[in-house]
Amino acid sequence: MIWLIWILFQILIGYNLVLPLLLYLFTFFKKDKEQKLQVIDADYAIIVTAYEQVTHIPEVVKSLLKLNYQNYLIYIVADKCDISGLRFNDERVIVLRPETTLASNTRSHFYAIGNFRRNHNLLTIIDSDNLVHPEYLDELNQYFNKGFLAVQGIREAKNLNTTYACLDAARDIYYHFYDGKILSKAGSSATLAGSGMAFTTNLYRECLEQRDVTGAGFDKVLQAAIVGRDLKIAFTGKAIVYDEKTSQSDQLVNQRSRWINTWFKYFSLGFTLIGKAITKPSWNQFLFGLILLRPPLFIFLLLSLFCLTVNIFISPLLVAVWISGFLIFITGFYIALQKSDTDKRIYQSLVNIPKFIFFQVVSLLKVRSANKRSVATKHYHNTTIELIVKSDESRA
Repeated sequence: MIWLIWILFQILIGYNLVLPLLLYLFTFFKKDKEQKLQVIDADYAIIVTAYEQVTHIPEVVKSLLKLNYQNYLIYIVADKCDISGLRFNDERVIVLRPETTLASNTRSHFYAIGNFRRNHNLLTIIDSDNLVHPEYLDELNQYFNKGFLAVQGIREAKNLNTTYACLDAARDIYYHFYDGKILSKAGSSATLAGSGMAFTTNLYRECLEQRDVTGAGFDKVLQAAIVGRDLKIAFTGKAIVYDEKTSQSDQLVNQRSRWINTWFKYFSLGFTLIGKAITKPSWNQFLFGLILLRPPLFIFLLLSLFCLTVNIFISPLLVAVWISGFLIFITGFYIALQKSDTDKRIYQSLVNIPKFIFFQVVSLLKVRSANKRSVATKHYHNTTIELIVKSDESRA
C-alpha cells in the first residue's frame, strides 16, 4: 500500500514536468477550426486600478492615449491614493477616487463600472504599472470579431534591469507560451494573467458581480467562472501590455507570498471543472482543470527533485524516469524561450535560477501572512512607452 501511494504521489507531481511539451506536440496534429468573422462596434472601457501609488499613472495614461483605436474611455480608480497631482486635459480620462478604501481589484473594477459615462460593451483591465502597445485594442478586436467573449493579451517585460527582473520575465514567457498560446491551440482556454485581458462587460458582470473577491486572485475566480460556462478564453501574443517585473528580493518575496497563497486558496476550482467535464464531456474544462491543479512552478520542481533524490535509495529505474522528466521539462522551457523572441539578458540570468527559487521558498514560508501584506506590489523602475517601442524596433 505504501508503495502504491508513493507511485501515485510521483505521478501527480511528475505529469507537470511533461504535460507542457506533450501539449506542444499535440498542437502539431490539431487543426484550428475556422471561425466566421462578425465585426462588432467595439466600445472599450479601459479600467486602470491603482492602490496607494499613482506614481506611474501619468505614463500609463500617456501610452493609452496613443492607442490607434479611438473608441474608448479610460477610468482610473485611485483607491486610497493622493490624486492631487493627477491632472489630465483629455476628456477621455476619468479619474475616480472612492470615498472609502476598497482594497480589492474587483471592487475597483465594479466601482468603475458603476461610474461608466456610457454603456461600454467591452472592458479591458490594466495595472497601474502597465504600458500598452499602440495596437493593443486593435489586436483584441480581432478575437472579439471572431465571437470570443474573453481575450488574454501578452504581458511583456517593461524592465530587465536586474537578475530578478530577468528571471521573472523568463517565468512569464514560459506561462504565456504554454498556458496561453499552446493551451488555447490545444482546444482549451488561455489562463488569465491579472491584466492585459478584456471581456464583454456583460460576461464580466455575470461572472463576478455577485461575488466579493478580496485579496489577490480575482483572475483565478474569473477564469474558473468563464470556463465553468464552457466558454473559451482566447489568447493573442499581439495585444501587448508591458508589465513591470520584480527587481528586488523583498519585492519578490512579498509578491510571491500573495501569489502562492492564492494558489492554495483557489486550486480546488480545478476539481470543480474536471467534475463538470466528466458529467458533461468537455475537453476545454477537463484540460483547464488540470492546469488549475498544478502547483506554482518552483513547488513542483522542488517536489520533483525530492522524488528523484528519494528514488536514488529505492529504484534506479525511477531515477532514470525522473531524469528523463527533467530533461523533457528543460526542453519544453527552452522551446518556450526560443519561440518567444527572448532577450539575451534573460538567457544570461538563467544561471541564477537557484537563487530565484530560494526567495520563492522564503515566500512559501510567509504565505500564512500574505494577505496582511500590502495588496499592491511597490515598483521602483520607470520606463516610458517611447523607450519600449524604440527597443522593440531595434530588436526587430
